[in-house]
Amino acid sequence: MSELPAGLTLSEQILSHAAGVAARAGELVIAPVDRCMSHDSLTPEVIEALRNELKAAHVFDPERIAVFVDHVAPAASVATANAQMKLRRWVAEEGIRHFYDVGVGVCHQVMIEEGLVAPGQIAIGTDSHSNAYGAVGCFGTGVGSRDMALAMATGQNWFRVPETIRINLHGRLGQGVSAKDISLYLCGLLGMEGANYQAVEFHGAPWMTLDSRETLCSMTTELGAKAGLFYPEGEAVAHLTPPNWLRPDPAAQFVRTVDVDLNALPAQVARPPEVNHVTPAADLADVRVDLVFIGTCTNGRLQDLRAAADILRGRRVAPGVRLLVIPASHRILQAAVEDGTLGTLLAAGATVGTPGCGPCIGRHMGVIGAGEVCFSTANRNFRGRMGDPEGLVYLGSPETAAATALTGRITDVASL
Repeated sequence: MSELPAGLTLSEQILSHAAGVAARAGELVIAPVDRCMSHDSLTPEVIEALRNELKAAHVFDPERIAVFVDHVAPAASVATANAQMKLRRWVAEEGIRHFYDVGVGVCHQVMIEEGLVAPGQIAIGTDSHSNAYGAVGCFGTGVGSRDMALAMATGQNWFRVPETIRINLHGRLGQGVSAKDISLYLCGLLGMEGANYQAVEFHGAPWMTLDSRETLCSMTTELGAKAGLFYPEGEAVAHLTPPNWLRPDPAAQFVRTVDVDLNALPAQVARPPEVNHVTPAADLADVRVDLVFIGTCTNGRLQDLRAAADILRGRRVAPGVRLLVIPASHRILQAAVEDGTLGTLLAAGATVGTPGCGPCIGRHMGVIGAGEVCFSTANRNFRGRMGDPEGLVYLGSPETAAATALTGRITDVASL
């Protein structure tokens, strides 16, 4: 649509423009998809659905597709290696140019780094944390393998326009507190189903970095949200050019509005076995840890590694604690080498892994055993998420993770 009616949320604007009709929350639309993203864990299923269910000879447009090997990269078993080999052959057969193999990094991070998503676009991915693309004002959302196959075969998909929750961010974060703490606070406040099939729209904090916006949008998945979005404004996203029809509308209708006072927010930690079991980090000082993991699509960015390095500089991790750091992309790894961040982490006793998802889904590169406790900067901590079901996973920010690695207990940076 060349001109949109007034009173629409960001999600309503994007879906209406793409579908060519004025669509409100609750309505169904069929819209073209600007980018399809699929990764190594589910692409084999997408290929099967394309060939055997849809009988599609080829994808609709290989330029709109991006494929990643990041979830189990490098391959950790023969079965995984064979599945990835099948994926590589298919990519070559279809002429898919946007292919990112082992070591390039986590799909969501690279999608934004490479400019594969942009303000006002629609992007779907075979990963629930595709909400991350909302950091640049893109309607990003996760879908199943059959929905992805349909979009790859036809270039479009159906969407139910979501209702929207508005989050107003007030003030500035204190020392040792970051975007992850905002996300965990919202998980505790709203719950894991607090935004089911809704969009979460963030307002305020134009000073916030793109890295922080990615964290916030990605973590809306843990609220059950269909999408998380920022309007791209502020110095950190000055390189982005939103279309002239996309803008925050003061007349937009929200199903709920939440105000967050960043000035008063302490470091937060999600206790096992759910991400909505949130408490201040300072209240968990008696919890000992075996492994500290800094990485994933949620908190493996350069900003996160630098924050951890600032705390660890000139110090060593506590005896008996393993510190695992996995950058979210090769580009981040290179930058961390060049500015000395990686050297600081290594000097503190960290082990560094191949850019990718690492042990986040419990399949390789640092899974935990029965009775072990991990403090992770990832996004989920249900039983068995990172290995043995009898292991425990606590979630928090890179700052809290670094402080915890130093003491061997969950530690609020403010107490150091």
